[in-house]
Amino acid sequence: MSCQVEQAKVPSTVCFVTLGCKVNQTESEAMAQLFREAKYQVVGSSEEADVVVVNTCTVTNTGDSKSRQVIRRMIKAHSESVVVVMGCYAQTAPGEVLDIEGVDLVLGTQDRMKILEWIERVKTERNPQNAVHEIWEAEEFEELPQLHEEDRTRAFLKIQEGCNQFCTYCIIPYARGPLRSRLPENAMAEARRLVEAGYPEIVLTGIHTGFYGQDLGQEWNLARLVRELVKLPALRRLRLSSIEPMEYTPELIESIVSSDKVCPHLHIPLQSGSDKVLARMKRPYNLKEYRELLERLYQRIPNLAVTTDVIAGFPGETEEDHASTLDFVKFCGFSGIHVFPYSKRNGTPAAGYSDQVLQKLKEQRVKDLLEVARVSQDAFVRRFIGKPVEVLIERIDPQGRAIGHTPNYIQVQIPSHEGKNWTSRQLETVILEETHIKRT
Repeated sequence: MSCQVEQAKVPSTVCFVTLGCKVNQTESEAMAQLFREAKYQVVGSSEEADVVVVNTCTVTNTGDSKSRQVIRRMIKAHSESVVVVMGCYAQTAPGEVLDIEGVDLVLGTQDRMKILEWIERVKTERNPQNAVHEIWEAEEFEELPQLHEEDRTRAFLKIQEGCNQFCTYCIIPYARGPLRSRLPENAMAEARRLVEAGYPEIVLTGIHTGFYGQDLGQEWNLARLVRELVKLPALRRLRLSSIEPMEYTPELIESIVSSDKVCPHLHIPLQSGSDKVLARMKRPYNLKEYRELLERLYQRIPNLAVTTDVIAGFPGETEEDHASTLDFVKFCGFSGIHVFPYSKRNGTPAAGYSDQVLQKLKEQRVKDLLEVARVSQDAFVRRFIGKPVEVLIERIDPQGRAIGHTPNYIQVQIPSHEGKNWTSRQLETVILEETHIKRT
């Protein structure tokens, strides 16, 4: 008589490689949760995996090139795996992606909840599949699985998708489609769960966050959502991601000012300190309006940190325009500046402008702006030396120092102390010293 022993089924495995912005990172984590719910084990990109998912970026032509490089590298490293390419580059150039030998499935920035169905179709039909749909047909915010295993101190809460702005340098509207807002009851439900899970800080994020609610009628906007979120008892901090200058309505400013849970750190893209260049970028504000906004915010919000984005070497930018940008940036007193050399993006109006700036000039202008950024950041941080600051501890380094951020996003390292055991998600008030500052 013989008996058979049933072997335990080995779970399928999946790995993710994510390029680009925080929104992409958040979406990859949500997709990983979807796979976990289907009994997949999520593994690192260097481990063997049955499915490989590459979440791509397309902000610049360089982003496309990097995405292709990563796709090919993952195909080579995982020759027996089902390779899925999703995200912004996949959305804007699905045929180009599918032409890469070894890609099995192309999925854009919509219909991602059907990824497991498409993978099964690939396995059954043994043919590469293009699951990308026309993004301008998207009408509703796509709900992805709520995150359960984020290994972070702060949780990102995506509340909005798409952009209707069409700046002349930007491909994002073509990759993400029209404005769609998350239903407030769904956003609030996830926020409650995140707070109950122990996250002391929530970051509101989206593609065009400040336009939240424009498609929901008269009752909801970002200001109201902020007012509702800060009512969550256990929430300690609410941080807003990038919001465009023209989106700071009096109501939104009042919502920010009225609660000490809203972090005094606002990211307000500038892009250029020249009115001529701003108009050519099709940015819907001028320097006078931007300056007046900053003055209102600095007046209303104590210890406010404002960070920004600046593009160097936009087509037609003269030395006079560049000098104007340097002067304006110095005036603004930013606590941080992300500086980008202009990069052509095929499919955008600016890519066709005849007066492109020479690469060497762009590189020099980036250097000039980075030096101003360094001085500006240093001046901002020094205002707080010798003063008490609250630090949300995010990690402990090998030397036992606690690393974290203040509400206005100063990165701090707290020396280890005998008998003191730091833990992540802990809030600690310290007197800021020069040696505590961890500059980026």
